[in-house]
Formats: sequence, structure tokens, C-alpha cells
Amino acid sequence: MTEHPPLSNITFNTSPNPASTSSAESRSWLARLGEGMVRHRKVIQAIQWIVVVFYMALVIIPAFQPIPPEGAHLWNNLRLFAQFMFWGIWWPGVMLATMMFGRVWCGVFCPEGTLTEWASNHGLGRPVPHWLKWSGWPFFAFICTTIYGQLISVYEYPQAALLILGGSSIGALAIGFIYGRGKRIWCRHLCPASGVFALLARIAPVHFRVDRAAWDHYTPVASTTPAAATTATIKIVKRTAPIVNCAPLIDIRRMTGASECHACGRCAGHRNAVTLAARTPWREIFAPSTRVGTSEALTLIFGVLGMATAAFQWTVSPWFLKIKMAIAEWLVNGDHYLLLGDEAPWWILTHYPEANDVFTWLDGLLVIGYIVGIGLLIGTLIWVSVALAARCLKSTEGTTSLSWQRLSIALIPLAGASIFVGLSMLTSTQLKSEGWVWSGLPMLRAALIAGGMLASGGMGLRLIIQNDSAGLRRLAAVVLFMLPLAVMGGNWYQVLFAW
Repeated sequence: MTEHPPLSNITFNTSPNPASTSSAESRSWLARLGEGMVRHRKVIQAIQWIVVVFYMALVIIPAFQPIPPEGAHLWNNLRLFAQFMFWGIWWPGVMLATMMFGRVWCGVFCPEGTLTEWASNHGLGRPVPHWLKWSGWPFFAFICTTIYGQLISVYEYPQAALLILGGSSIGALAIGFIYGRGKRIWCRHLCPASGVFALLARIAPVHFRVDRAAWDHYTPVASTTPAAATTATIKIVKRTAPIVNCAPLIDIRRMTGASECHACGRCAGHRNAVTLAARTPWREIFAPSTRVGTSEALTLIFGVLGMATAAFQWTVSPWFLKIKMAIAEWLVNGDHYLLLGDEAPWWILTHYPEANDVFTWLDGLLVIGYIVGIGLLIGTLIWVSVALAARCLKSTEGTTSLSWQRLSIALIPLAGASIFVGLSMLTSTQLKSEGWVWSGLPMLRAALIAGGMLASGGMGLRLIIQNDSAGLRRLAAVVLFMLPLAVMGGNWYQVLFAW
């Protein structure tokens, strides 16, 4: 009869499987960096709270300071400094970082993500209701925030920035307090920028890669101690890996892309299957496993390429000014002065008489009409072109073999270049007021747009060519897909050179 050892001699081993793990020397520096994010989690948390304090100071304090006097500069006036940091550095930098490194802003730096997760850890912990999981919330919030921000001049005045950014932060805190347990429900379902970040992260050359086979076959190997040879002590291996708290509620095991991943690094090295790694920017676009929802495609086409482009455009558009003057003249001639009133408070329409900057009701209606009208026009032209291109592609069985949603994500490089160039216009305006002018800036912007067009054109061409449709169908799809590139190229030529 075999004698079993006492329970006191039973030990547990949760170390990685040596057979399935490379040595530290053979792993890439990116993989080691990802694993370092796990080991130095407390450092990341300290950085997050430093960002929260810095963010709140720049949002709140300038809103209670007077209009900058004549001769004030970025380096000696907090209002101007905060304006430059938020709209001249922060937003363009976040968009660029997302295209380069994925959603690292969301997972490591975003103050709203930090606040909503903290509140969720100390809140009511209620289950997330079905209505809050609607996939269209990020698109809806992005459109509303874009239009409202233009109405109250969020880029120019800290009161408006406090209202929009502060209001968003309060919403993040409230949602975190009510729903979830240590999760980022706000970031997952409601953040106005989440849809844009999810799109741009798809072309990031750095991502957290999940090896599904390694995940499924993760089995730590039992090891023995010197004492075992003499005492016949049995060593028992714990077969379950430590639980990872994925704050944005991602099924890590089945994660195949970077759109939802917040790149927080908590899961790096988990089950010897999750690794921070490099990839080609087009890998996710071409991967057969890539899935694109309708709300994501609409955010790209009508949100980023449509409404956001119109929001960057209206302030320099002669069309806007001509329409405004024509309507104002007609109203005056007809003794209709209601729409020419400027008594709206600043939180409805821009109202800063001390800065000679006041919107009338007519201004507000025209801003809404221009952004919605031009945004819908651009978005519709792009959507119809992409949808017809996808419809041209039929498999041998006669079914559509490439959906318009899937084809549309080839436009992400162009969308990224467009939104970065649009935001950089704010940067150059602020620097121009400081006397810094670079004559080559329009050509640099044109080169960025051209680069985005070439990248999107190449991605779309490959998606179409690798299709098994007839040659003439693929040729028609290529021609149709070129139309969105022409629409965006023509728009930016107008903005950068014609107007």
C-alpha cells in the first residue's frame, strides 16, 4: 500500500511553463516592456493620478481667470497656456500616439479612465443595463460633443472647456460609481472619443498580441525539490493562472485586434500568451478574423471624415460667410430681428462681449446647419461610394464577399491624417499669435493628407484585388473606392490652399 505525504508537504507552483516561455534574452524589448508594465503597476497608477491632478488644474483654474490682457503669452498666462496644452498639444498628440502605439492614452494616462475605475471600485457595483450597452453611444456622443463644442467655442475659452471636459469627467465618475466593480464602463460604452480611438488603434504598429494556442494549452509543469528525493514528497501544481482585471471588459482570450484594448499592460505575459509586439500597420485591416460593426463604420465615415471635417472647415469657409451675410440682409430688410439677437448665455452660444466675440442665434443655427449639412454631404458621398464598391464584389456563389463595413476601415489612415491635420490647425493658430510662422506648414499638411490617401488607397486596393470576384467587378470597385479619396483630397485642397 502506497503511503501518501501529509497535506503540510503539498506545495503549489504558479510559475510559467519553462518549455513554453523564451528566455529574457530571446524575448523582444517590446515584450519585456509589456511585462515591465505588470511589475511596475504602482508606478503607472502614480502617473495616472499625477495626470488627473494636472488635468483638473488646467481645466478648473483658468475658467475663473480674466480674459488675457494684450501682450500676454503662453508662458506667462495660465489661460493661454491651458488652451495651448489642451488643443495645441494634447488632442493632436493623443491622436498621433493612438495611431502609433494603440490606446495607450486610454490605459495609462487618461484621467477620465482613472476616475471612473476608481469610482467603480468604491461604488454601488450595479450590473450594466442593456440600454447602456448600445453600440451607437460613442458615435452619438462624438457628434453631439463636436457640434456643441463649436457652438460655445471650446477651443478658445476655458469656461467652455470646463463645461465639456469637466462635464465628461463628472459623467465618468457617476457611471463608475453606479455601475461595475472596478471596471471602466464609461470608457467601454459612453466616452465620446472612444469610437475614434478604436478606429485609429487598428493601424497602430504596436499592440498586445494574444497567442490563442498558447493560452489554451497553458499547463504549468510540476517540479521537484531536493527533499523530494528522500521524502517522496508530492509537488502539486496549481492549474489556474492569476486573474487579470481587464477594466474595459475585453475577452482577452479571444482578442484579435487593438481597437478595444486599452494597452494598460495588465495582461502582459498572462498564461504565456499575451505579448506586447510589433506588427505591420495594415495587419489588422487585412486579417480575415477582423470584424467591423456598423456603428464603427458610421463613426469613421460620418463622424471623423464627415462631421469632424466640417467642424474644422466652417471657420475658414467663404461659403459660410456668404450664406450668413445673405440671410442677415434678408432678415434686416424684412424687419425680422429675432435671429439677430445675441442675448444667449455663454453655455448655449459663444458670448464674451469683453473679447468682442458674441454669437447671434443666426450664427448658432448656421454653425449647426453647416457642420451637419457638409458633414452629411461628405459622409453620404463616401458611404455610397464604399457601399457600391462592396456591392460590385460578388463571390462565385453570387453573395457579397466583402461588406461595406469591412471595406470602409481601409479609410482609417486617411481619417487619421485628416483629424490630425485639422487639430494641428489649432496648434498653428496659437503659435502664430506668439509670432511663430512657418511658410512650409501648408505643404507639410498637404503631404500628410497625401500620405493618408496613398495608404488608404493601397489598403482598399488590396482588399478588393484579393477578392475572388470577376475582373470587371473588381475594376469597378476600385474606381468607386477612389471617389472617397478624391472627396477628402478636394476638401483639404480647398481648406489649405484655395480659402
